Order: sequence, then C-alpha cells, then structure tokens
Amino acid sequence: MIRSLILPVMLYCVAGTVASYFVWHGVNGQRGLKTGEEYEQKLAQLRQERDLLKFQRMQWEARIALIKGEKIDADVLEEEARKRLGRVHKNDVVILLPQESGQQ
Repeated sequence: MIRSLILPVMLYCVAGTVASYFVWHGVNGQRGLKTGEEYEQKLAQLRQERDLLKFQRMQWEARIALIKGEKIDADVLEEEARKRLGRVHKNDVVILLPQESGQQ
C-alpha cells in the first residue's frame, strides 16, 4: 500500500523537476524570454548611437564642404587655422576647459 503511494508521488516529483528545469531555461536561458528583451534594449541603444554618429557625420561633411571646393569659406578656414596653430585673435574671448582623457 505504501509502495503504491510512494511510486506515483516520486514520478510526479521527477516530472515536476524536469518540467521546472525546462521552464526555467525557457525564461532565463541563453535563448530565453529575458535574453530576448535584453537584445531588444541593446539593439535600441545601438540604433540610437548609430543615429548620433550619422548626425555627426553629416555635420562634418557639411563643414568639409565649406573648406573643400572651388571657393573656401574664409571664416571656417580662419577658425581651423587658429585651432591648429593654437592662436587667437586679439578680440577673441578664450574659455579654457579641462581636456577629457579620450579626446584631443
């Protein structure tokens, strides 16, 4: 009688353990539901970074277009020459900012 009770309970426990294992990995595993959400967040972050880089590229291309070509914009040329030579005009206001370690 006890044997007829213990065997089904043991089988249910083993089946429950196996099912729990697969459910846990379905939610938390390498290809589970939480991982999919993390991938979506990372993808959104990378898209935002890509859009920022595209915007910066457009700014640089517009600036280069002012210097490059048949006619050079005098203001842009003067600003770039001053920046490269480390010079300022006598009427310029200079604000010194601390340099960050990753930028030049």
